Amino acid sequence: MSDSESTAENAGALPEPAREIAAGYAVSGAALDLGALLWDGNCLPGAQIRIPLAMLNRHGLVAGATGTGKTKTLQLIAEQLSANGVPVFLADIKGDVSGIAVPGTPGDRVAERAGQVGQEWRAEGFPCEFYALGGIGPGIPLRATVTSFGPVLLSKVLELNQTQEQSLGLIFHYADSKGLELVDLKDLRAVVAFLVSDTGKAELKGIGGLSTATAGVILRSLTAFEQQGAGDFFGEPEFDTAELLRQAPDGRGLVSVLELAAVQDKPQLFSTFLMWLLADLFHDLPEVGDLDRPKLVFFFDEAHLLFDGASKAFLESITRTVRLIRSKGIGIFFVTQTPRDVPAEVLAQLGNRVQHALRAFTPDDAKALRSTVKTFPHSPYDLEELLTRLGIGEAVITVLSENGAPTPVAATRLRAPSSLMGPCPAAELDAAVKGSPLYGSYAQAVDRESAYEKLSAGQEAERRAAEAETAAMAAKASKAAETAKAAKAAKAAEAADRAAVEEAVRGERGRGAGRGGGPGGKAAEEDASLVEQVVRSGMFRSLARSVGTQLGREISRSLFGTARRRR
Repeated sequence: MSDSESTAENAGALPEPAREIAAGYAVSGAALDLGALLWDGNCLPGAQIRIPLAMLNRHGLVAGATGTGKTKTLQLIAEQLSANGVPVFLADIKGDVSGIAVPGTPGDRVAERAGQVGQEWRAEGFPCEFYALGGIGPGIPLRATVTSFGPVLLSKVLELNQTQEQSLGLIFHYADSKGLELVDLKDLRAVVAFLVSDTGKAELKGIGGLSTATAGVILRSLTAFEQQGAGDFFGEPEFDTAELLRQAPDGRGLVSVLELAAVQDKPQLFSTFLMWLLADLFHDLPEVGDLDRPKLVFFFDEAHLLFDGASKAFLESITRTVRLIRSKGIGIFFVTQTPRDVPAEVLAQLGNRVQHALRAFTPDDAKALRSTVKTFPHSPYDLEELLTRLGIGEAVITVLSENGAPTPVAATRLRAPSSLMGPCPAAELDAAVKGSPLYGSYAQAVDRESAYEKLSAGQEAERRAAEAETAAMAAKASKAAETAKAAKAAKAAEAADRAAVEEAVRGERGRGAGRGGGPGGKAAEEDASLVEQVVRSGMFRSLARSVGTQLGREISRSLFGTARRRR
């Protein structure tokens, strides 16, 4: 007997409204069992509420107030997806989803719930890989390069405004066009600093420029981001998102659990990082159309953190990704408190809804409750009252049937997960991480040559060239000073020589006049000319410097045709 025939047979004994609801969940193909119908205060195990496996890539929403059982619903759906060979990605923010790897613990409460919903419960663990952002916390380090993360997502985590986001996009464009790989945050910081330097300003003039004020904001945001420990999330080896699509050797889908408990105080970062994973999958995967089962189902926990303060460009990116990634075989479930946390453009893409209890303690709560009720199809339930009376592990559900039409709204008591409803023991988790075949590939960070090193090398070369130029100019100046000093000394020596010769000439002429020879005007001019020739002669300069004034006088007398008187 098929599941649909069994459901139809069991529905025959149900009250008419309940029978109509149960008929909407009859499935002929593979499906996930969520629980049993609640009607008129009774749990009806004969009316099983199910989701067709083929409809899981139509996306979904799991919502509800804190403490109503959303995490256990994720665990329940993830277990059955894995059992059907579908890989799953879960974000473990509180650290209690890791128990999916460990068989559950039997107990009275589990037995009671299983009996109420018609579940044949047995303890079972599921194949898991555990990851951690940048290696912070237990798990295989999960990293991305700044380039692949992109300016839109990075602007979101840096909390930049629209103008600053556009400037960051300009920086990414420049780095890409110049072959400057942005691997980690120091690469991005180096490029920003270069573009506002005297050397780099001209580089951006042709495409809009980058103001010093905007660059300062970006640099300060990067510094604050790194001080929060976010620098570890960016780098290499970059995680290959294809690892999320694997199956275990026994054919079950691998459950990838991203451990976020150590970084839960950085919600903007991890929520945006999850979006990067989706964007990367969207970029890499081929179009496959409608499959009989998804290639991956991705649970986006604390989804409201993703949309808070998001820019228009960021929201457009999310909407586009959610709308188009379905055709690539990926299903996305957003997990949050109320449907109002999700933008209308995204909410419209979510075909499957699991709504846990809502509170109405304040006027805002009441408004949110009424808004939530309006998002459901027409129902025989008084949803506004029902949603405030649901217990833990109960939800209002509507999904897409096998033909793509919304199923009737069904109040449901959910099944108990088969795995441990709590954290995996630390020793077992650590052993699972280090025993993974991926650990050796991603555990150790790699810092290869990228923008920082290239720009540093260029700046070092410029510094050395400047130093060499400065040294050459100093040597030239020193040589010029030495030349000037030598010229000055030569000039002084020449003046001294001239004075010595003139003194010698005057002495000889004086003595000649005393012997009766009166000097005439022509003789004086000839003497002056002869003095000039002697002083300017190289031989005289050399001799005058080397032998002194007295010897110089003797030589002068000889040259002038006079001799020393003999006594």
